[in-house]
Amino acid sequence: MDVDTLIGLIGQYGYAALFFCLWLGIVGMPIPDEVVVMTGGFVTALGLLDPIPAFLITYLGVVSGLSIGYGLGRVMGPPVLNKLQKKKNIDKYLTKSYDLINKYGSYSLCISYAFPIVRHLVPYLVGIGRMPFASYALFSYTVGFAWTLVFFMVGRAFGRYIDKIGTAVHDYGLLALGVLLGASIILWIAVRLRSRPAS
Repeated sequence: MDVDTLIGLIGQYGYAALFFCLWLGIVGMPIPDEVVVMTGGFVTALGLLDPIPAFLITYLGVVSGLSIGYGLGRVMGPPVLNKLQKKKNIDKYLTKSYDLINKYGSYSLCISYAFPIVRHLVPYLVGIGRMPFASYALFSYTVGFAWTLVFFMVGRAFGRYIDKIGTAVHDYGLLALGVLLGASIILWIAVRLRSRPAS
């Protein structure tokens, strides 16, 4: 699905299309969340939707989609994880998500917003880990608000370039995730080597 199709859907179905495109992101809708959020901002600049309701609906779409992930992880646990592992290329993202949670704990929810795909997996994993919902909401909803606001405003200001911006954010997010994972592995190896007793 491209931006023009998304704009057409929003033009036809209004706020509901904006909400459900983000909500369905949790099940792998083939368009990055950043692009949907920026498109939400762009359609307000075009006058198709009012800015404040569009932002609120966009924010609700983001946090409700991620909350479904948390709820599925908490209620269904390992069966959801087993189903995820059968998806193509998902193992590397699961590994990165686990590394993020192990290293940063609850703050991993905040950090995960910066990384495509991982932001959807971390809520599942903290749900499986039985994180209290109040803690989940505090971290995830607060950062989600800031994340949504940034991309919404970028869409309002630079809507004509959504495809390019979305691709760049996605690609650099994956690159940054790879660098973070590599640095974590190197640090782990260094710590293990230092803690090894001298013979």
